[in-house]
Amino acid sequence: MSRISLLALGLIALLGSGCSQAQSDTAEQLNDSPKSEKKKGKKDKKDGKEDKVMATGLQPVGELQGSVPESSGLAHGNRPGTFYTHGDAGTTPVLYLINEKGELLGQRELPVPNVDWESLADDGKGTIYVADAGNNNNSRQDLAIYRVNPDQPNKVGKISFRYADQKAFPPAKEERNFDCEASLWHAGKLYLFTKDRAQRSTSKVYTLTDQPGTQTAQLLTMLPIAGEVTGADLSPDGRHLALVGQQALYLYDGNDLESALKATPKTVSLKGAGQTEGILFLDNGTLLISTEQGSLYRYQL
Repeated sequence: MSRISLLALGLIALLGSGCSQAQSDTAEQLNDSPKSEKKKGKKDKKDGKEDKVMATGLQPVGELQGSVPESSGLAHGNRPGTFYTHGDAGTTPVLYLINEKGELLGQRELPVPNVDWESLADDGKGTIYVADAGNNNNSRQDLAIYRVNPDQPNKVGKISFRYADQKAFPPAKEERNFDCEASLWHAGKLYLFTKDRAQRSTSKVYTLTDQPGTQTAQLLTMLPIAGEVTGADLSPDGRHLALVGQQALYLYDGNDLESALKATPKTVSLKGAGQTEGILFLDNGTLLISTEQGSLYRYQL
């Protein structure tokens, strides 16, 4: 074989080896690209969240559509399996009708402002109570609860109220416990649960009647609780009171609401669920919980 032929064969072999190595290097670069790492990271994060959620006994059931901003409360809708929720401070004054999957079924805009809507309650007969009672700085003097049947959104009754024991607006920092993000309706009364912004150790419970007008919220009791309460509901049989805080659930049991408020709560960690805000009994043993990020969960007592 001539020297030229040998050189040609050697050159072909060298080029083939170089191309194979280049293809291998390119494949490795694709597998190790930031995009691939990002996707892998997301999967790991998702798996981690699911592990945490399942460990606490929560069952993910849905995700709110993007048109519902910062869900902050829950109430029963006018048909079985439907629910109302709303956005947080400064968003459009709308009640959003959803199902348990988080699908948007309709919406009702109310002719009142959303200064800081924080909670919903319902009487089980079609009336919704919208608590415009968010009070981060404890300085508001325009606190209100709006009473409405969502089928008649232009007919809104207003309960203007103040707290019987609040004397300064705002009070001293160590006394700032007049922010309410949780409410429930029971037997013709509204129960308000404060979010302690001072010591973060006590939720004050106030009562109002459910009738429009100007009222003074009366202090009923004070609950020692290691968290800031953001949602509340009472089971249909009146024997289970559930309060939700940021990634924590507090369960009080009794023969009725009065005795439940005196009970020692069972605390359940909701770590990994997100910023839990809304809570609602679906029956005597099942809770629906929502987060500000839009996740919906079931929890079995």
